[in-house]
Formats: sequence, structure tokens, C-alpha cells
Amino acid sequence: MTYDRLVCANCAAPVSEGRCPTCRANRERMQQPFGGLTPGALLVLLVVLATAAALLVR
Repeated sequence: MTYDRLVCANCAAPVSEGRCPTCRANRERMQQPFGGLTPGALLVLLVVLATAAALLVR
């Protein structure tokens, strides 16, 4: 889902318009690469992918 279809629970306006601080913060977070995943989540994803690759090579 993209942020242009989301409605803010704080101001009831589309998030893409950025009318309130909550809208602007969420819009910025959603524009980051990988949807704003934390470094820890990226590390877990990397470990899972490496484990799956190791199992496939066997």
C-alpha cells in the first residue's frame, strides 16, 4: 500500500497531503528505502536469506 491512499487518524486527511506533524512524519518514514526497516530487522532478514541459500546449496 502506498501512503497516497492512507488517511491519518490524527487529522482525518490524506497522509500524502501532510497536514499535521503525524502525517508528515509517516510520509517521510514511508519514503525511506525498505519502508523504514530497522537495522535489526535488516540483519534478521539477511541471516534468514543466508540460511535459506545455504540449505539450497546442499
